[in-house]
Amino acid sequence: MLRDHADSLQVEIDHRIRVEGELRDKIAEQTKQGVESDELFQLLVGSIRDYAIFMLDLKGHVATWNTGAERLKGYTAGEIIGRHFSTFYPDDDAEEPKFAKCERELEIAARDGRFEDEGWRIRKDGTQFWANVLISPVRDKHQRLVGFSKVTRDLTERKRSEEERAARLAAEHANQTKDQFLAMLGHEMRNPLAPIVTALQLIKLRGDPRSEREYQIIERQVSHMIRLVDDLLDVSRIASGKIELKRKHFDVRDAVAKAIEVAGPLLEQRGHHFVVKSPQRPLIVDGDEARLTQVFTNLLTNAAKYTEPDGHILVSVRQNGDQVVVEVRDDGIGIDKDLLPRLFELFVQGAQSTERAAGGLGLGLTLVRSLVKLHGGTIDARSDGPGLGSSFTVGLPVVERSAAEPSEPLAAAFSPVRNRQRILIVDDNEDARMLLSDMLAAIGHEVRSAGDGPEALEVIKDFTPEVAILDIGLPAMDGYELATRLRATMQETTPRLIALSGFGQAADQQRSRSAGFDRHLVKPVELRRLLDSIVDQ
Repeated sequence: MLRDHADSLQVEIDHRIRVEGELRDKIAEQTKQGVESDELFQLLVGSIRDYAIFMLDLKGHVATWNTGAERLKGYTAGEIIGRHFSTFYPDDDAEEPKFAKCERELEIAARDGRFEDEGWRIRKDGTQFWANVLISPVRDKHQRLVGFSKVTRDLTERKRSEEERAARLAAEHANQTKDQFLAMLGHEMRNPLAPIVTALQLIKLRGDPRSEREYQIIERQVSHMIRLVDDLLDVSRIASGKIELKRKHFDVRDAVAKAIEVAGPLLEQRGHHFVVKSPQRPLIVDGDEARLTQVFTNLLTNAAKYTEPDGHILVSVRQNGDQVVVEVRDDGIGIDKDLLPRLFELFVQGAQSTERAAGGLGLGLTLVRSLVKLHGGTIDARSDGPGLGSSFTVGLPVVERSAAEPSEPLAAAFSPVRNRQRILIVDDNEDARMLLSDMLAAIGHEVRSAGDGPEALEVIKDFTPEVAILDIGLPAMDGYELATRLRATMQETTPRLIALSGFGQAADQQRSRSAGFDRHLVKPVELRRLLDSIVDQ
């Protein structure tokens, strides 16, 4: 891009040198033939259209005018000759009045032999253009200054291209900075999620039936948080609608029920009258259950936020022909008719009172529309206006099946292992390290742990692991260096190396492979995937 810009500038410079050279040659030739100066000037510049070429007297008044000047600036010779050339300068230069600026330019040209500048100039009709200006002194045969020549070229297109190019580069830099920030944010959010997930799995393993309901609620909320973190790391794909769906056949009533559970506290807090209408039979769709739960959660929380306390909210689920229809209706603040057509656009929000100041970034409905479209569905928003409530209707293709696809029960993941492994866990997060150690030990593995690299190197003096699960972001010695040290120390007995990190982008996984890791898992990792990685040979 920069090379193309440099090439275009060089073409302009070469063109100018060629034109000025031709002018000098013609002047020399005509001078030898004894042509008078006025006749010579008219001959040379009269037919030039790409440049404004004219003479100024010693005071800066226009003395001559060519066709190119008339074309570029809009004045005829009769209109402009005799007027000061400050006429072409804008008045918005607060640091230096335009007349003083013109005087300074003539002084520099007389002293140094030339003055060149680029800036905004004004045409007769008041429009502005970006000009390249060259002022040269004109002297008689006794070297007395008799006036100035001025050559002006319109470079507005080049200026616009440069500004657009600069804007693109700035946008690319901002986008790169955003991606780096989101990657770090995702890493920092994933780290505390990892021990929470592990603690939940331990609670399930211990099998206390009194906590079953609470466990399921926490598990769903943590799963939802994990997906939100993934959304942060994938924000550009969300904005463009490029989201990978984990499809299966499931009962859409389950997604609606989970969304109601997520939005329940807000509904209760605002004291809404909440009604659900749903058929007794399953309504099976093909899609990503977590993503559709996200869709319905977004619509429900919006209804709760934008409906005054003690308002009414209705959720209805029904089949209409070959579609499953889910409608969320409220009697809240409604939607202005001017906003309705733009409601699903990125960053668009309605007016918000101080009470609803925490209304988000205007991403929710854009994401909802993208997700619904990815499922082959439709979404429609309706409102009769401010204060008259609103309704959002989602239509999804129905699947003619009697039951959703079964999922593997979590308890199956905790079955005692047959292939007992010696495992080393290295993580500076004490909670994550302890809980993961307890969980793996509970299903039969022999586990040792360490909080950093040096401690891990001490552990292997009397413990030979078959698998080493290493956090990457370790203090003093990161996971990559520790992997190198383990291979150098243990040689033939080097364990299978599994990277466990909050960083999960393609570049991070490639670096792990280059460092000799057998697997790269992203925090918080699913238990089944971790166990499969441990026993995978």
